[in-house]
Amino acid sequence: MSLRRFAIRTLALAAIGTASLFALDRAYPPPLPEKPVLSAEVLDRDGQMLRAFATPDGYWRFGASLDRIDPAFLDMLVAYEDKRFWDHSGIDLLALGRAALQFAGSGRIVSGGSTLSMQLARLIEPRTSRSIAAKLRQIARAAQIERRLSKREILQHYLTLAPYGGNLEGLRAASLAWFGKEPSRLTVSESALLVALPQLPEKRRPDRNAQAARVARDRVLERMVSAGLLGEREAARAALEDVPSYRRAMPSFAAHATLRALRTGDEPPRLTISRRVQQGLEAVAREAAARLGPKLSVAMVMADSRTGEILGEVGSAGFTDSARSGWIDMTRVLRSPGSTLKPFIYGLAFEQGLVAQEMLISDSPADFSGYRPKNFDMGYQGDVSIRTALQLSLNVPAVRVLDAVGPARLAARLRNAGVSLVLPPNEPPGLAIGLGGAGITLRDLVQLYAGLANGGKVHRLRDGTEPASATPSGATLLDPQANWQVTDILSGVRPPQGASRRGIAYKTGTSYGYRDAWTVGYDGRYVLGVWVGRADAAAIPGLSGYVSAAPIVFEGFARSGLAAVPFPSAPPGTRHMRREDLPVTLARFGTDTLAAAAGPVEPAPRIVFPPDGARVDLGTSSSAATPLVLKLQGGRAPFRWLANGRPLEGQDRRRTATWQPDGAGTSTLTVIDAAGRAASVTVFVE
Repeated sequence: MSLRRFAIRTLALAAIGTASLFALDRAYPPPLPEKPVLSAEVLDRDGQMLRAFATPDGYWRFGASLDRIDPAFLDMLVAYEDKRFWDHSGIDLLALGRAALQFAGSGRIVSGGSTLSMQLARLIEPRTSRSIAAKLRQIARAAQIERRLSKREILQHYLTLAPYGGNLEGLRAASLAWFGKEPSRLTVSESALLVALPQLPEKRRPDRNAQAARVARDRVLERMVSAGLLGEREAARAALEDVPSYRRAMPSFAAHATLRALRTGDEPPRLTISRRVQQGLEAVAREAAARLGPKLSVAMVMADSRTGEILGEVGSAGFTDSARSGWIDMTRVLRSPGSTLKPFIYGLAFEQGLVAQEMLISDSPADFSGYRPKNFDMGYQGDVSIRTALQLSLNVPAVRVLDAVGPARLAARLRNAGVSLVLPPNEPPGLAIGLGGAGITLRDLVQLYAGLANGGKVHRLRDGTEPASATPSGATLLDPQANWQVTDILSGVRPPQGASRRGIAYKTGTSYGYRDAWTVGYDGRYVLGVWVGRADAAAIPGLSGYVSAAPIVFEGFARSGLAAVPFPSAPPGTRHMRREDLPVTLARFGTDTLAAAAGPVEPAPRIVFPPDGARVDLGTSSSAATPLVLKLQGGRAPFRWLANGRPLEGQDRRRTATWQPDGAGTSTLTVIDAAGRAASVTVFVE
């Protein structure tokens, strides 16, 4: 055979062999998972893990991202496992040769010679025995893997699937379980242990065999010194650290919210909740429930009033606590709110100019067409100020004011703020809603109080699980002047015994029959609502908002980690007037008494000019601004006019008056007649 024919035949055989190899490669590709089955996780507002869920087969497995892994760990892993990883094509012939010589010389396997690509091949296609055939199969698979994946992708797959003891797979699961931290913040000692674990994950588990784990870690440290990655002193310091003695549980915060988040379809879902805030609130709820009793639960909602974002949401004191029915999310269950709606009753009265803080009101037995409210302690205070009536949460004065304001108006204002009270079918709002005669959820109640914390503007609460269409509303709950009056009163309520003073305005409530205890508190930005009771709505003798729920609010603020935000100053023209400075129509609240003495009832006063919502150009930008003429119809003289809650000079029996605005902007004008009836309009002065 000529040399030429031999060369041609050799080349042909080589081409056939190469083609056959490519055909086999295509026909039998490595079983690389396009998308490994990973543990579901839900993130907080800052990207921290709130809660994780094991895979369907019971493993903790998270995807590895090289950008979120300490580079020192990656250098250590490559130097220890496969120092020529970045240069070879899946097989390190020098390492295999060294391993073969060691085996021939000692009769046992001293080192395997496996590259990281070969180890990944073993992870995706586990071998049934340690044999030459199995090793050859790994070598072939490693070559296939190198053809399909980049070096970084190989590392990511390896660090996603590598075993780290028990049901832990992947670096991130191991870092969280053994050290309680993300793999971006590993120490030298921690990195060395995590490099050593995948070789013998069960024999080196630090919670079961600490000595073996320590020896393996120290061997990695010694190798790093030899490789020049660590200095001897640094390695010696790392060797002094203890290995972990127990395995940490995966993060499991906001159980109810995270379960809802999994249904949103986002990957991974991200909530507005702050893990730091949530952790503090859950600890407070757990400790409070332990003090209160075995069947009582605690629910909490904390929100940022400026955005409507929920920062912490505790549905129960313990999700798995069957005695407390912990699986029920009590932040979304309808319950009677007790006295917690009273601030909004008084807020509407302030807005209409019906009341002032130091106005006297009678706390005495009263009959409202058959409805006879009684105070919580069954006693009466006599004449008290509006401020005292709200701070002491007296029932009869609140119903008197609600009777003047109108329960339908209260319900409509709350509905405008995004919260609809739940009433019996076909029943209109009645006076009983002021004392808890309606249904509301803790979440909705916190939304209303967030309006008080935000100067009267309400944003719809959201935690990230709502549909995209559920955007913040920005509705008006109260005008700024009335809102300030209510906050000024509630901020003066004495804190519960033993609670630290933090500058919180708060209101308590207890439902009929001692079934629900409520407290909602807020500062200049943040609002926290607490509900205490039994999920089955059973009565709890001695339960009350002030005793049972209020201390939890103060403790929750203290342990939330949020800095206190002071209340804003009073809006222009708003002040807390002394009793002696009040006009006669604001000295005493007595609509029912005045009306009874009046004989025939005239039509209620109505402001006919300016109309509600009007824009009036008075030339306020010039020095000769024109006063605004005010006109009314109906009512009984004399009349008292108020601008932004501040009385205009004098009383008049005429149905016209003049007002000189302080400047441009929105203002509320109110007129009160001799019977205590009021009418208001809002105008914008230009």
